[in-house]
Amino acid sequence: MKGQTIALPEKINNSISDEELMLQVRSGVGEMLGILFERYHVPLFNFYLKFTGDRSVSEDLVQEVFFRILKYRHSYRPETAFRAWMYQIARNARVDHLRKRRPEASWEPEMSPAVEPVDTAQQTQEAVLLHSALMRISEDKREVLLLSRFQDLKYEEIAQLMGCEVSTVKTRVHRALQELRQIFHQMESGKPVRGKGLDGSWPRPGSVQ
Repeated sequence: MKGQTIALPEKINNSISDEELMLQVRSGVGEMLGILFERYHVPLFNFYLKFTGDRSVSEDLVQEVFFRILKYRHSYRPETAFRAWMYQIARNARVDHLRKRRPEASWEPEMSPAVEPVDTAQQTQEAVLLHSALMRISEDKREVLLLSRFQDLKYEEIAQLMGCEVSTVKTRVHRALQELRQIFHQMESGKPVRGKGLDGSWPRPGSVQ
């Protein structure tokens, strides 16, 4: 998948919806998968990187997702939002990876390409604290925050992905944000916090509202 180029003009690429592209992939037009790859390989990479903290593992998982999209293309249904279907595959790929091996990855600020350069020591400190707080909430809460706040999935898409009601997703996001804010403020004030240690990459400063 790496290094693939698509001959279609960019204007045409942008005018085709994800669902239309996936239907063409399902019908055997394999090159359309390259357009989907160009659209989603970076968001998927960042999604995985915030869980694993490992560039190599994240890249491998992205490749695995698109391999599975091609392998299971006939299971895609026209009424299904492509992003929700893709992230379901992504979740399954991550679970399968964890079953095989869960590496203890060390955290390094330069690991995440999504991080923008910071201008002050205060911004850097806040980003580190936010990252640390994110790593201290449970994986299910971290996942719903990553999907809603960092991957920009709509609540309806997350509900479809997780097989629950939209109201349930909203509640989970609200509770996860409350816990994240509480941990962040405790750390900011120097109070001890019980929870996980650092094991991933940091989110964009100021991303949590």
